[in-house]
Amino acid sequence: MWNKHRKRFVWELLICVCAGCIPGMLALSVMQSHRFSLLTEEITALEQRQSDLFEDNQRLISGISILGSSDRIERISRDQLGMKKAQSEHMLRIEIVGSGTH
Repeated sequence: MWNKHRKRFVWELLICVCAGCIPGMLALSVMQSHRFSLLTEEITALEQRQSDLFEDNQRLISGISILGSSDRIERISRDQLGMKKAQSEHMLRIEIVGSGTH
């Protein structure tokens, strides 16, 4: 008889433990869903930031190309600095022989 009560007690305890695990598992599932949602939002924000930085970089590269163009530099040197291109007869070429690198 004691053995029958013991089996029933163990069975009821097992049922209670299983019934208690269900809300716990649901709570864990909700926590994981919330965490996933937060990480998804963070990833979206980082992707947007990356896209913005890429666009900024493209604009900067374009600006460098415009500012560094030989036509612009020539125009500024001629118009603002009063410089002009040197004629070939005004150029001197110096060649160094035996620079010491062997």
